[in-house]
Amino acid sequence: MINTNEIPVGIVGLGLMGCSIVTCLLIAGHPVIAVAPVSADLLHAENRIRKHFENSVEKGLIPNKPEFYLQNLTITEDYGLLKNCQLVNECTIEDIDVKNAVLQKIEAVIAPDALLTSNTSAIPISKLQKLTQHPERFLGLHWTEPAHTTRFLEVICGDDTDIKNGEYLYELSHQWGKEPILVRKDIAGFITNRLMYAMYREAISLVENGYATIEDVDRSCRNNAGYFMTFVGVFRWMDLTGVPAYHTVMQNLLPTLNNSTEVPELIDKVVREGGRGVANAHGFYDYAPGEAKMWEETFKEFSYEIRELALKYPVDIVKKKLAEKEGNSSEQSS
Repeated sequence: MINTNEIPVGIVGLGLMGCSIVTCLLIAGHPVIAVAPVSADLLHAENRIRKHFENSVEKGLIPNKPEFYLQNLTITEDYGLLKNCQLVNECTIEDIDVKNAVLQKIEAVIAPDALLTSNTSAIPISKLQKLTQHPERFLGLHWTEPAHTTRFLEVICGDDTDIKNGEYLYELSHQWGKEPILVRKDIAGFITNRLMYAMYREAISLVENGYATIEDVDRSCRNNAGYFMTFVGVFRWMDLTGVPAYHTVMQNLLPTLNNSTEVPELIDKVVREGGRGVANAHGFYDYAPGEAKMWEETFKEFSYEIRELALKYPVDIVKKKLAEKEGNSSEQSS
C-alpha cells in the first residue's frame, strides 16, 4: 500500500472544488500545499475547508477533530512552496489561458519527475499537456463536488502521457476513498461527461418540445435512474433487468432521440439572462428568498448520507458475499 503521509501534494486553485479536493487529500493523510492564484481565495479557503472537516466529524466520516488534519495544511500564495510536492493538481477556471499561466508557474518550481495534473471537464488533456515542459508526466484528474464525500474520480491520460503514471494515480486514488475510472485514451468530455451530456441534451429537448415540464423530467431521473445508479451502472442494470428487452427498444427508440449539435435555447436563455443556478438563485427553477441557499445546505447533507449507503454496496459487494458464503459452507462441511 502506498504511504500517503510521505507524498506531499499541491493544490492550485481554492474555489469550491479546490477546497473539497484539499479536504479529501488531507483525510487520506497527505501533507497538502494549497496555493491561491487569486488573493480573494485566501479570505474564504481556510474557513471553507474547516467547515468541511466539522461536517465530516459530525457525520462520522472521519474519526479525528479538524485540527488533526489541518496541521498538515499550508495555505499560501507562494508557488515556491510546491517544490517538494510529488503531485500537483491545478484546479482553476475552465480557461486555457489561465490554466497555461498557472501551469507555467507550477513547472517553474516542481521537480521534473513530479506528476502534474489538471482538474478540467472541458479542455482536452492532450491539448493542455502540449503547454507543459514534460507532457509524459501530465494527466487529468476530474473530480466532482464535494470531492471528500463522493467516490467519483476520472484519471485521464493525454496522447503523450506515460500510461504508467496513469496507473500509479489510479492505484493511489483508491486511498482517497475513490472508485476511480482510468481513461486510457483522451476524448472530449472523458467518460462521465459524455454520458451526462447525452442525458442533459435529451432532457432539455423533451421540455422544449412540450413533452414534459422541467419538474417532470427531474422527477423521472430521480425515481428511475436515481433509484438504481448508486448501486449499479448502466451495463449491470441491463444485465439485471434483461438485455434482450433493451435490444428491442433500441431499434425503435434510438432513431427518435435528439442529436442536435447546437446549444439548446432553454439553457442559452438562462445564461443570457445571467442565471447561474442556485449560486445566484436564477436558473431553470424559480427560487424564493433563502430557498437556493437551503438547496445547497440540503445537498451537502444528502452527500454524506448517500455516501454511507454507497459504501455498504461497493463495486465488489457480490464477490465478497460469494466468498463469505463459500467460507461458511467450508466451515460447515468440515
